[in-house]
Amino acid sequence: MVLAQLGGSISRALAQMSNATVIDEKVLNDCLNEISRALLQADVQFKMVRDMQANIKRIVNLEALAAGTNKRRIMQQAVFTELCNMLDPGKPSFTPKKGKPSVVMFVGLQGSGKTTTCSKYAYYHQKKGFKPALVCADTFRAGAFDQLKQNATKAKIPFYGSYMESDPVKIAVEGVERFKKENCDLIIVDTSGRHKQEAALFEEMRQVSEATKPDLVIFVMDSSIGQAAFDQAQAFKQSVSVGAVIITKMDGHAKGGGALSAVAATKSPVIFIGTGEHIDDFEVFDVKPFVSRLLGMGDWSGFMDKIHEVIPTDQQPDLLQKLSEGSFSLRLMYEQFQNLLKMGPIGQVFSMLPGFSAELMPKGHEKESQAKIKRYMTMMDSMTDAELDSTNPKLMTESRIIRIARGSGRPVRDVMDMLEEYKRLAKIWGKMKGLKLQKKGDMSALTRNMNVQQMSKALPPQMLKQIGGMGGLQSLMKQMGSKEMSGMFGGMGG
Repeated sequence: MVLAQLGGSISRALAQMSNATVIDEKVLNDCLNEISRALLQADVQFKMVRDMQANIKRIVNLEALAAGTNKRRIMQQAVFTELCNMLDPGKPSFTPKKGKPSVVMFVGLQGSGKTTTCSKYAYYHQKKGFKPALVCADTFRAGAFDQLKQNATKAKIPFYGSYMESDPVKIAVEGVERFKKENCDLIIVDTSGRHKQEAALFEEMRQVSEATKPDLVIFVMDSSIGQAAFDQAQAFKQSVSVGAVIITKMDGHAKGGGALSAVAATKSPVIFIGTGEHIDDFEVFDVKPFVSRLLGMGDWSGFMDKIHEVIPTDQQPDLLQKLSEGSFSLRLMYEQFQNLLKMGPIGQVFSMLPGFSAELMPKGHEKESQAKIKRYMTMMDSMTDAELDSTNPKLMTESRIIRIARGSGRPVRDVMDMLEEYKRLAKIWGKMKGLKLQKKGDMSALTRNMNVQQMSKALPPQMLKQIGGMGGLQSLMKQMGSKEMSGMFGGMGG
């Protein structure tokens, strides 16, 4: 994921500071210099980095701190807060409401992924119960209307555009009027890509904005733009009232620091990030969980939300009952793999777990892991009900393994690998045995009733160390049901 390298560098700088015997001015300066270097390498604007360094030094005044104060924790909290401030202008953007027609206009540079993002934005709101519609007012780029038409048709979203009309203002006005009559409550206007040097295109953008009177103007920015981000974003802000930012191509290898600069230039919040080319590769952007994941500190609330999303409420008590019994069958493993794939890209899910920095799962490995899970599921499709429901690994005799391999078209070695993975997961699951549940049982009961020992046994040693050992885990478990991420630092000082 983009910014993974930046997150890794900042995490390492904080870890080096934590390893220091005494936290003095020199250790603090070394840590700040390392963080500043990481931000500058990630294309964050120099002035922003300098201001952040000054703010942290002001907050972490070593001489003024009372004896016995946890300096590491104060330092980590200061870095967390400053990164959040960089990404959060402090004012919310306009939020569309169901049943009330809203016009949203998309602007941005050529090639930033505007047309694709329009479709993703419409599709996201369609899933939430809105009635979106797309208007193509991009008459500058050949193929723009075809692209929008293709995306809209695939997502079953109504669209409007013209091959003949060359006046974008006329198309925009006609499209908006038509969809208002059809009672669409979210009308999205896609405009031509432009550059700050192109005065004529900026004038056209102002005219479209004046004619359609959008409730929200969204600036779409490519995360790989680098140092130019600040100037470009500022030019757009001066022409139309940009109210929100969407950052695209966050799945690439771009440095991504320009994204921080765009927020500072437009004084508008980032509302979504594009994490791939498919229509559902689109994430709501929430500052605190994002920074928390960036620093390898996880996002428990996001993780629990994902679990609630993919596991229906009526299945939760049953799953927790099996968890408390410690019985883990291949069928249960199959169901959990299904749920994991529903959660979205594996790297994205794992980055919500403390101790998993995005660097730990490089881009290629994520696809590899996803493909491996799908292979395992194909093999399990060739099993009988008795084999799937058994919790006894000895049932899987050599003849059964050969039959499963033939039935799934996989080598015997792959079936053996899958059974090894099953044994490993069954061992972790077995450690949860004896988990006390309330009768009603829901997923949050898992976080309330699991004791620290049970949780520590289930976590990989490297993750436990990153959290801050048993003390860190205890503090973290109190946070698991909480939406407020800033409290996570309680146990991170180790």
